[in-house]
Amino acid sequence: MITKDTELTELFDTACKLANDIVLSGETFRVKDLFRGVEWDRIPKGLRSKLGAMFLAYVNSDAKGVFNAAGKTPLNQQIYQKV
Repeated sequence: MITKDTELTELFDTACKLANDIVLSGETFRVKDLFRGVEWDRIPKGLRSKLGAMFLAYVNSDAKGVFNAAGKTPLNQQIYQKV
């Protein structure tokens, strides 16, 4: 369960697992989409930004060929696509 005290590494591990497990090939998503609305709202804003930066670094290195950075939303949120 995600709480306001959940560690950044646990949030990152959860995001990676959910991206691999629930996102289908060809689908686009934001990191925010991987968490239920209530869970996302529990994460402090500073951790959300750090989580986004960590996930982008992961996509650009370890997950290259699995996910692509596919642009940004009008609110400057990174969009990803599962290959």
